[in-house]
Amino acid sequence: MFSDFAFGIFQKSIDTYHIKDDVYQAFSNPYPKDKIEHLLYRKNWIDTVQWHYEDIIRDPAINPVDALDLKRKIDASNQDRTDLVEYIDSYFLQKYQSVQVNENATINTESPAWAIDRLSILALKIYHMQEEVNRTDASADHIKKCSDKLAVLLEQKKDLSTAIDQLLADIEAGNKYMKVYKQMKMYNDEELNPVLRGQKG
Repeated sequence: MFSDFAFGIFQKSIDTYHIKDDVYQAFSNPYPKDKIEHLLYRKNWIDTVQWHYEDIIRDPAINPVDALDLKRKIDASNQDRTDLVEYIDSYFLQKYQSVQVNENATINTESPAWAIDRLSILALKIYHMQEEVNRTDASADHIKKCSDKLAVLLEQKKDLSTAIDQLLADIEAGNKYMKVYKQMKMYNDEELNPVLRGQKG
């Protein structure tokens, strides 16, 4: 199943990141550029680094200059994340381009890649909740609450994985069809963001 395939790559990315656990570490993709694995690994690495950016920026004692720099890194990361999702959808569009779409086929509320995006984030939630469950310096109450949350996350993973695999099966069978809209994010575009546009003048 594609969901298991993708989740395994996400886990590899997360595990590799946490060897150094440093948002400024060098990135190296172990997969060839022409493979879907390359896109999935890169996608999750972006998510993983951003997860830790979000932790750092919430430090009450953070220097305001550092916080501004980090906010810009988060904005850039969001753009990279969106770009990767669109690349992954392009992979599926190409893969299923010759499928004969059934007359009564329907469209899904989200594209395959945006569902996979949620699976990538879920992999991070599971990893970090497992960390909390494994803590030896936490109270029994904390461990219990985190164990309960972890169980919910694992159930969510099962449901989301099933939904992703069913969606792909439906697209392959012509029962669903893909229609991808570019996200058209406006905040990084100096022609669309009025603040950036004003700086040009």
